[in-house]
Amino acid sequence: MHRILIVFHSKTGNTERMARAVERGVLSTEGAEAVLKRASEATADDLRGCDGIALGTPENFGYMSGMMKDFFDRTFYEVQDETFRLPCAVFISAGNDGTGALNSIERITLGYRFKKIYDPVIVRGSVTEEDLRACEELGQTLAAGIALGIY
Repeated sequence: MHRILIVFHSKTGNTERMARAVERGVLSTEGAEAVLKRASEATADDLRGCDGIALGTPENFGYMSGMMKDFFDRTFYEVQDETFRLPCAVFISAGNDGTGALNSIERITLGYRFKKIYDPVIVRGSVTEEDLRACEELGQTLAAGIALGIY
């Protein structure tokens, strides 16, 4: 069983809806298990125990959420030598264009040496059914690629 860790932060519920859609996508993939964790609860051991990771954040002041940054701050030094090429995908709920949040996450994930495997899903404004389908596809792609040994 391949374990996909989905770490997210949500204040309004939009990013959580997206995270649950990613989870549905992972769970629709044979041989995949989804572990959905709020950023405030996710740990270095969660990172050690996963085969891939999806990171979800709202855009706050043109940056990732403080709780997502806290997750990175709490786990980085513990796992920095253990996450080389960990398959990674990002989803963002943005009030603006989402690029500031994306840039900050991508900069940090370079330090972890995660492997970007999917274009980020950035939702600008209200989350639609089409956006949720895109998040499901992100989860399916991440899980299937790991199950098939592509990533």
